[in-house]
Amino acid sequence: MNPSSQPQGERHGLPAMWGRALLLGLLLTGLALLASSEAFQSRLRQVVDAVAPIISTHPVWGAVLFVILSALSAMLAFFSSALLLPVAIQAWGKAISALLLWVGWMLGGACAYVIARAWGRPVIRRLTSASLLARYEERISRRTPFGVVLLFQLAVPSEIPGYVLGLARYGLRRYLAVLALAELPYAVGTVYLGASVLERRTSVLLGLGAAGILVGLWAFHLLRKRLGARSPAGRRGDGTS
Repeated sequence: MNPSSQPQGERHGLPAMWGRALLLGLLLTGLALLASSEAFQSRLRQVVDAVAPIISTHPVWGAVLFVILSALSAMLAFFSSALLLPVAIQAWGKAISALLLWVGWMLGGACAYVIARAWGRPVIRRLTSASLLARYEERISRRTPFGVVLLFQLAVPSEIPGYVLGLARYGLRRYLAVLALAELPYAVGTVYLGASVLERRTSVLLGLGAAGILVGLWAFHLLRKRLGARSPAGRRGDGTS
């Protein structure tokens, strides 16, 4: 593909992705430093010990609240359920926490899809990044292949795909299948990341975090290639049209 024929959003996408990866790397380094801090661990343990018994007393409502907050984190760029993970792991263990997180992310993605499909752009532009939404709205359609949509879900911030695919009227069952496949490994990895903070296993923390960042970069690289190959501009640059 000729760089001069590459769409404007794609030219800007790569620096943005590297910037996001750098930010995540810095956050990961900061988290590793906190995990090795005695003061942080002491404060974290106090919070966990105070909240975990409440969840144990009300396990159903605690699980419902955790799923709802996880769903919100999958819909809103400024909201994260990461701070709840140590408490969840202490109360339910890793396997149940990963399952609840996955269910919450599935629920959040489905809600984002339904909101976009039912109410459209005027509503969702208040809920997510307008620039990211515009970048992919013209490149993803209801006819986009399943594998490309899976890369899309893996590569971009989790609050974006549901809105874009809802606007595109992509099939709901296909989207839920994409969502389930993409979010399950991230949910498991996120829970083990939280557990490594509690257990002060900084090497595991750094390894899991780096793996997640690399998977995101790999998926984004493949996504750009697939979207570029499918665009009219990309075909002209390749001399195939």
